[in-house]
Amino acid sequence: MKSERTKRTIFFGILCALLIAASSWYSILFDDSRFIAPMELSEYTFRVRDLPMILSGILLVLYILYLLASLIPMILGNRCRKATRQSTRTIHPGLGLLGFLGFIGFLGFWTYRMDKTFFPFLFFMFFGYFGFFYEGKMSNTFMDERYEKNKIKAHRIADKTAIAIIFLAVLFLGQGKLMGNSDYTLAALIIVISLSIALKIFLSTYLLYHYDHDEPLDESGE
Repeated sequence: MKSERTKRTIFFGILCALLIAASSWYSILFDDSRFIAPMELSEYTFRVRDLPMILSGILLVLYILYLLASLIPMILGNRCRKATRQSTRTIHPGLGLLGFLGFIGFLGFWTYRMDKTFFPFLFFMFFGYFGFFYEGKMSNTFMDERYEKNKIKAHRIADKTAIAIIFLAVLFLGQGKLMGNSDYTLAALIIVISLSIALKIFLSTYLLYHYDHDEPLDESGE
């Protein structure tokens, strides 16, 4: 039952991303970039050609609401069981496909050029969902002392890596305007922070999987 729900969630997520991309492409080519370029909603008049953007936008909102309705009870339930459970939660590795939602972040380069909107860059954080693949492969793993030590080690390395990247980005971008433009500086900072958060989420599960399965990373590069 859970497997079917997970597959359905992944399918609808990919479908929504494809519909948004297709409707945006249609709007740019055939509908004067309506709902993408800045427009006065008070002067808006409906046109049949607006339907792809309207419908895809409604579907995206519904999908986000569906995710919230599904994840909130799961999170609350996991917190209640966390004190007593002795094994990791069960999720399907295919849930890692949700990481492809991170590619929506590239729309930020288009929206910034159109109306200086930065919000889509935040979707880069979804790249961290690729880590669900490794978490799924560790489903029902017994959380013994060795596992807990590996978990602490993996999270510590992931945290240090993400914080170091953010620190260097702030140190560099805080020197002044990037390419003489303060907007570029803000956009670069949002992108770096979003990708750093994604890296932290992914790296913590990736490293834990390798540590727990006795697959040490080859530091020699061979």
